[in-house]
Amino acid sequence: MIRNSAIHTFLVQTFNSKLSQYLLSIFIVGITALICTPMATLQNYHVVSFILLFVVSILSTFMGVGPVLLSSTLSALAWNFYYIPPHHTFHIEKTEDILIFALFFIIAFVNGVLTTRVRRQEKLAREREKRTNALFQLTKELSKASGIDEVLKVAGEELKSHFFLESVFLLQDGNNKLVLSDRSGGGLTLTTDEMHAAEWVFAHSKKAGSHTGKFSDLHVSLFPLGGTRINPGVLLVRQQGPVRDDQESYWDTFLVQISNALEREFLGELAQKVRFLDESDRLYKTLFNSISHELRIPVATIMGASDSILNSSISQDVRSALCSEIFTASLRLNRLIENLLNITRLESGHISVRLDWYDINDLVNNVAADLKDELKPFVLKVSIPEEMPLVKIDFGLMEHVLYNLLFNSTQYAPATSVIETRINYEHGNLILEVIDSGPGFPEDMLENVFKKFFKVDGSQTGGLGLGLSIVKGFVEAHNGMIAVENVATGGAGFRISIPSEIPEMNEM
Repeated sequence: MIRNSAIHTFLVQTFNSKLSQYLLSIFIVGITALICTPMATLQNYHVVSFILLFVVSILSTFMGVGPVLLSSTLSALAWNFYYIPPHHTFHIEKTEDILIFALFFIIAFVNGVLTTRVRRQEKLAREREKRTNALFQLTKELSKASGIDEVLKVAGEELKSHFFLESVFLLQDGNNKLVLSDRSGGGLTLTTDEMHAAEWVFAHSKKAGSHTGKFSDLHVSLFPLGGTRINPGVLLVRQQGPVRDDQESYWDTFLVQISNALEREFLGELAQKVRFLDESDRLYKTLFNSISHELRIPVATIMGASDSILNSSISQDVRSALCSEIFTASLRLNRLIENLLNITRLESGHISVRLDWYDINDLVNNVAADLKDELKPFVLKVSIPEEMPLVKIDFGLMEHVLYNLLFNSTQYAPATSVIETRINYEHGNLILEVIDSGPGFPEDMLENVFKKFFKVDGSQTGGLGLGLSIVKGFVEAHNGMIAVENVATGGAGFRISIPSEIPEMNEM
């Protein structure tokens, strides 16, 4: 069986040339023999053999083995019949002519076959180089792709470019269930039978469909995309015929590269989900513990003061003091709720900035009035140049920004110290600085100051650690920037830069 198969392969490779090549070889040999007719003399007939041998060598450079064998035979017979004496017969009188005739035929045939084989090897080398380059390009493009959608896009384009196939990728949903989702893309639709076949391919990791032994009545071919840890899914294509033997390893390598890229992205998504769930769980615990602690204190204060007012005979002065405590606790609750609402707006992306022209002095005065009680133990120093122009900001958001910065300073700065607010306009930007005389931040924690729930270790000020995160979010909503540093004289310094053009008079 092996010998018969090898003979069959040889015959197919030898005589698979087109009919036009056989006809062309007959025509060229005939024309050459006709042109060489004047040399049919006793002195020159050997020269004709070299000319015919040269023609056969030329033909072998662009024709198959079959036409070359035909041209070699015809050349030898034509030389014998027309040029070797006696002419117009196949009889050869001289022994040396018989030897030359035999050598001519052998040399012409061997030369043609060897040249054809070299040409075939060159063609195979070019094909291997082309395939190697295609695999390199596929690997490079897949390595640059970020996300499953990009990997599928690259894979579909490469399959269409090199195999001329429209493809559909059926991917698993993470629970080993095959689904055809929007991200699979492709230009084909699936019938119930094709979907059933795809599920079989996914479960058994074997190919099926047309030109295979399973589900061969289908008009599509399905190939498993197997990974080392998980199976990403199945590739479905509509092809005219089976993959050729000489292309099978090329096709399999293509699929392996695509499968590896999909598996990489699947594992990346799973890892990201795990990190997200872990972070969500950590934030939930932090938020729950912080809110429980922050709510307990003002609620307990309100409940205790209210109970004393309702169930005790107390003087007017004591009643006023208890009412004041209730009001202070209510403000603390309100501030807590506002911070939670603001951070929710930032996280959901539903925050909108409504810009208009405002006097920055009004902003500072409003915030100072709201923080009147908190600022009593401190010296608030405000520095605003007289020529300060109007600025285009969202007044409500910037109130929250300045409020949180000043309130943060009151929680850390020592009593009677100076809290300085500097406001200026430089190079098309509103510059707002808040500097206190507190302990500042540890140098290794400066980069975490604006993160949610960040609190300095050992801090006794309470709060959820959301104030500065909200400040950063509101500033960035203005397309601005905020930075923090420890000042040389002690304390922390916050610097905000928000782009704001100078208003024209006709806009006022």
